[in-house]
Amino acid sequence: MKVGFISLGCNKNLVDTEKTIALFKQNHYEIVNSPEDADMIVVNTCGFIESAKEEAINTLLEMAEYKNRKCKYLVAMGCLVKRYEGELKKALPEVDLYIPYGTYDTLWEQIEKLVKQNIIKGTIESKDIKGAEFEENINRVITTGQNYAYLKIADGCSNCCAYCAIPKIRGLLKSRTIENILEEAKDLAKKGYKEIIVTAQDTTKYGEDIYGKPMLAELLEKLCSIKEIKWIRFLYAYPETITDELIQVVKNNKKICAYFDIPIQHISDGVLKRMNRKSNGKTIINLIKKLRQEIPNVILRTTVMVGFPGETKEEFEELYTFLEEARFDKLGAFAFSREEGTSAYYMPNQVHPATKKSRYRKIMELQQKISSENLKNKIGSTIDVMVEGITKNKKFYVGRSYMDAPEIDGRVYIENEDTILEVGSFVKCKITDVKEYDLIGKLI
Repeated sequence: MKVGFISLGCNKNLVDTEKTIALFKQNHYEIVNSPEDADMIVVNTCGFIESAKEEAINTLLEMAEYKNRKCKYLVAMGCLVKRYEGELKKALPEVDLYIPYGTYDTLWEQIEKLVKQNIIKGTIESKDIKGAEFEENINRVITTGQNYAYLKIADGCSNCCAYCAIPKIRGLLKSRTIENILEEAKDLAKKGYKEIIVTAQDTTKYGEDIYGKPMLAELLEKLCSIKEIKWIRFLYAYPETITDELIQVVKNNKKICAYFDIPIQHISDGVLKRMNRKSNGKTIINLIKKLRQEIPNVILRTTVMVGFPGETKEEFEELYTFLEEARFDKLGAFAFSREEGTSAYYMPNQVHPATKKSRYRKIMELQQKISSENLKNKIGSTIDVMVEGITKNKKFYVGRSYMDAPEIDGRVYIENEDTILEVGSFVKCKITDVKEYDLIGKLI
């Protein structure tokens, strides 16, 4: 039987998808890239915010159309199923099996019952299934190409921010052991992956649940000892847990990209308190200053939210002015999404959708200007670039520098001077120009 996969949402979800693909391969299913060729289609859904839920439902409806052709089974798994299994079964009877997040240890049992016994319409209820997620040491089929792979070090989150449903979906923080993580990292390195991207809902809280204290700094140092790895990048570092020790580990280890992804969400103390965030404006400002003092070439990325309940015009202006001054290298913004089951859902003074949209647009217009100016400052500099491919017209090789995480940041376009560059190789490049969020350069 041929099976196709669609993975929606975050990179943590992608790791779960890669484990699922491995399960199917181990059981002699053929993996196909096109839904037109699939006897079964598996969609790993995201249920984080309204736009993600809409994308998941639209994708399931789109995939259901293939059941009028070759496809026999449509399977939905993941976070949206965890949140809304009952409602989905009523609304989308086209889906043959629902597998909620948290029941993955029985995933293959459910697939076998669906296919071999032809039990359809998801008759196994999640309440009857014990267990949590995949075993830590399950194999994966990496879907991100030859150069990089995600390394999920923990699941769940114990921060319980007022707007976030993740603790309800994925539970509280559950870290993997350092030994288990290193075993997987060594395996990835032996398979040729040059960049390891450490990920979790909050990487800086890693280890608190099993070691009694954050252990990200220690973990990163141990990862640096793996000879074959060229770059180590970590994402989602919450400001209140970025310690001096962590900063020094990044500063003193060349393998670790000088790249901090710090989702601050806001700068106004009033908004941060209502969000149940653990940081405040002063600590965030001081942290940014410290990072730039300690690591002069550091790249700072952040995420901010506009339109949180009760956000006043003055609080928004405080955020806007701060971003003007802080000049983050990379920034993502999103408007508050009112999610059932979160405390923010019930808060008074919900901001009008038109106001949220206007504030979002203003932030993104500001960041586009800042990003362009920051990139122009790179002209004339020399950077290391990991080659990832070549453009269709063969005029440029395409790669990334330490300044860019895949999928979310820009790229480096290297002029093709009839030199053959291998995918996965590292080259030195002099930056000659910029284009929107990307750099253009020449080989040295």
